[in-house]
Amino acid sequence: MFVEDGKMSYKKKYSSCLLCHDAPCSRVCSKVDPARILRALRFENIEAAIHQIPDDFDRSWVEEAERVCPADVKIGDILEDLKDRSKLEEYPDMDQIDLSCDICGVKLENPFLLSSSVVASNYEMCARAFDMGWAGASFKTISLMEMHEASPRFSAVRSPQGAWYGFKNIEQLSDHSVEENMECFRKLKEKYPTKVIIASIMGRNEEEWEYLARKVTEAGADVIECNFSCPNMEERGTGSDMGQVPEIVRQYTIATRRGSHLPILAKMTPNITDITVPALAAIEGGADGIAAINTIKSITGVNLETLVAYPSVHGRSMIGGYSGRAVKPIGLRMISQLATCPGLEGKHISGMGGIVTWRDAAEYLLLGAGSLQITTAVMEYGYRIIDDLISGLKIYLSLRSHHSVGEIIGEGLDALVENDMLERDTIVFPSFNKDRCVGCGRCYISCRDGGHQAIGFDEETRKPVLHGSRCVGCQLCSLVCPSGAIRPSKRITRRAKSKE
Repeated sequence: MFVEDGKMSYKKKYSSCLLCHDAPCSRVCSKVDPARILRALRFENIEAAIHQIPDDFDRSWVEEAERVCPADVKIGDILEDLKDRSKLEEYPDMDQIDLSCDICGVKLENPFLLSSSVVASNYEMCARAFDMGWAGASFKTISLMEMHEASPRFSAVRSPQGAWYGFKNIEQLSDHSVEENMECFRKLKEKYPTKVIIASIMGRNEEEWEYLARKVTEAGADVIECNFSCPNMEERGTGSDMGQVPEIVRQYTIATRRGSHLPILAKMTPNITDITVPALAAIEGGADGIAAINTIKSITGVNLETLVAYPSVHGRSMIGGYSGRAVKPIGLRMISQLATCPGLEGKHISGMGGIVTWRDAAEYLLLGAGSLQITTAVMEYGYRIIDDLISGLKIYLSLRSHHSVGEIIGEGLDALVENDMLERDTIVFPSFNKDRCVGCGRCYISCRDGGHQAIGFDEETRKPVLHGSRCVGCQLCSLVCPSGAIRPSKRITRRAKSKE
């Protein structure tokens, strides 16, 4: 049985962990690694955290770790809670789980790649990521254009706990020369022959696309990714401007194919009504697969004192690319559209957009992605997230009796239907756990002011009361309940709807 993060009693206790580099708690603790356990919890890899607790764990082991923690995390409470749960959980055998997959026939040791961005922009960075377990990298986009970057060039929308919820960048392409980047490719392939190098390129005309394709092929790239999607380009008519015009996408894909025999991915912009239109044009031009999504044009906010949007560059700003957790629902929607599009059957899809945890990764795989690319989560937390991406995905596959990652690719697509095909003749009422209910009345307020006035509030017991004849089963109440006291009950036909 899978452990759901939202049900864990210690969630608030570990959420204050700072995820320190060279964490002091682990430095002073010889019998257990508190920092690694807390990181697993933060990245929703709860089964892995549980089974890092030795059977003979004693709270005294972490007394010094608690003392040196800069965030005053109650490490002892968390580990004792985990130890109690470990007796109830059957740890899966992950040795037989195969995470290998491929991009258009090019083998990946696991689905996880760095996406084309600052996180994969030089030899040292990619080498460190490869050493930690990443299967490959889509190198920061190479072009013949001279880059002039702004400072600052990032802004973030934060969750109440301080983590990035959404992230905006106004950064462009690689500021290294073509030859400097080619030398990185050669060095990486020499030291890491089994790691996959995706060469992201962007040209301004057919000659540049063909030239760049030829250069990266000669330097040892495994796959080419055509960047038709960067929203931040200083030079007009490039980046996402190209990606919104199917004929230009087709034309430049043809030029890229002339320059290389390698598999070609076309990286699509989400800043378009129907992502499948340019994707089909890329396939017609010779692309072997699609990468999606790039960042979404955005403004993250405005400084109310200076009246300048973020980030402010000498008193001005610009619309930039939005990424992070907030874009995952849009990324999943577009991946599913690509995966079900007639004309794209059998074409590889490299999915990206808001992947932070193994759960996010699994969702992209279930909706048709065959490989996964990540940037924003690495920018916030570092390459080390690969540990929990890999172990979490392996545990998920094992607990579902799968043996390879390929078994789940596209498995969630059949349940997606058109509006008129959705079943609408049954209803699911909320079920209230009065022992868990804290009497806050949040469900009552939301149903009264944003629902169907189906919940009353008993002032004596300080508990909600369901009026079944008014309830439509929307489950708004379960979504707002802060204590997890409301859950869906059994689905029934509308004729059997209960009376007040």
